[in-house]
Amino acid sequence: MTFQSKKPTRLLSLVILGLACIWPFQGAHANHEVRGIEGQTFWLYAYPFQIGLPEGSSMYMWGFGDLMRGSQANRAAGAGYSMPQYPGPTLIVTEGQPVTINLINYGVPDTVNVMIPGQAITANGGTEGLFTRGARRGQMVSYSFTPTEPGTYLYHSIGDKNPGLHQEMGLVGALIVRPSDYDPTADATRTAYGNGTETDFDQEYLYLLTEMDPGVHKQMERGHYQHFTNSDRFAKIWFVNGRVFPDLFQGDFNRLFPHQPYESLARSRPGDRVLVRLVNTGLDSHPFHFHGENLRFIARDGQMLSSDGVTANLGRSDNTVNSAPKQIVDAIWTWTGKDLNWDIFGPVDTGCTDANNNMADDGSEAGPNDEWVMCHDDTCVDDDNDGFDDTNHEYCADHGKALPVTIPGSGELAFGGWWSGSPYLGDTGGLPPGEGGLNPYGGYFFVWHSHAEKELTTFDIFPGGTLSAVVVLPPYVEID
Repeated sequence: MTFQSKKPTRLLSLVILGLACIWPFQGAHANHEVRGIEGQTFWLYAYPFQIGLPEGSSMYMWGFGDLMRGSQANRAAGAGYSMPQYPGPTLIVTEGQPVTINLINYGVPDTVNVMIPGQAITANGGTEGLFTRGARRGQMVSYSFTPTEPGTYLYHSIGDKNPGLHQEMGLVGALIVRPSDYDPTADATRTAYGNGTETDFDQEYLYLLTEMDPGVHKQMERGHYQHFTNSDRFAKIWFVNGRVFPDLFQGDFNRLFPHQPYESLARSRPGDRVLVRLVNTGLDSHPFHFHGENLRFIARDGQMLSSDGVTANLGRSDNTVNSAPKQIVDAIWTWTGKDLNWDIFGPVDTGCTDANNNMADDGSEAGPNDEWVMCHDDTCVDDDNDGFDDTNHEYCADHGKALPVTIPGSGELAFGGWWSGSPYLGDTGGLPPGEGGLNPYGGYFFVWHSHAEKELTTFDIFPGGTLSAVVVLPPYVEID
């Protein structure tokens, strides 16, 4: 079974370009990795700023920014800094390599520091504090450590007098420690915990959970720094990667969100192993739920769930993480479509051939799918005997089975923006003018969200909050 694409027409190209803010796509790479700054030396700064919310309001924050864009070459060239952001820059380091984080407090009216649970850190400079050395306004402090184990960690400021205040105000971020044998260009060594640990993945996404009490932020903006107490705090806004629905779908580093660079729309293909790094840096618990298929938990708080010290053989299967404050869970999610009892790619097309490696033409693709054509022939090749087609990961037992229901006509449907017009993966159907448009590749969307109903709102208005998703794309679409 083979899949092909044809270059889109100029009109389709413009449509795809117009959807770029909600549908990040680039054909140069076949796999997604967590966005962040990589290296051994990082220059962070702390500064107040405002983030935007979908209804048009803004919120006063304290945040970390990347002073030298995480690059020694940029630092030597005197390159400009990035804006402070929420959450702070994701720091990506390598197991066994020494790391230094230099922190300058440019404008936060309190002592700022860096704490990384699970790492033995040495601090130099700045001012001695209750927990570690920190930077008062205008000061610099350096933190050094050598990560000895791969995994997912969090970093945050804890201050000197009121630890919860700094996390409420946005001084939080994620640290990812790659295994020493990590190689993003080789499938065998793209793993979370090292080659041979059975933690290999195809796609990787960070889901960093936080929440906010707007009243606290208003008090801080007015300069009432001593008035915060945890007993008075009551969250009303809930975030994934510093954004709320619908903003969290709109692409990494979207210019609409200069202080909120990270999206949370995961993308996959049938059979892809999706590594989810779920980090709760907030002060409240969040029951986060994953639709589609269960995840297999592989690690918690940077420690692989293992009885033999080699493989993640203690990981359980579940669809919900009861994420406690400061808890980190790594899990693998895979969508296969097994046992659906119908062919996800639609009716078999026995006249579809691709001998010339061009778009197959049997005269039947005159509809909306003409621009991205899938050649769905009458075979299901399973040379490795795993039950799935070797090319597109279709469940062979369902190959050729008809959809067991009749799809209602357009006059009987209420359309959503993500309905492609067809129940088949990679296909699109006719839609009334102005309907749909957010699913140009005919993917399957599954909601990933908090199971606490209030956390699906923003200022008590639904939909909002942590309403994110994963989309399963057809096999010929490359993911970046």
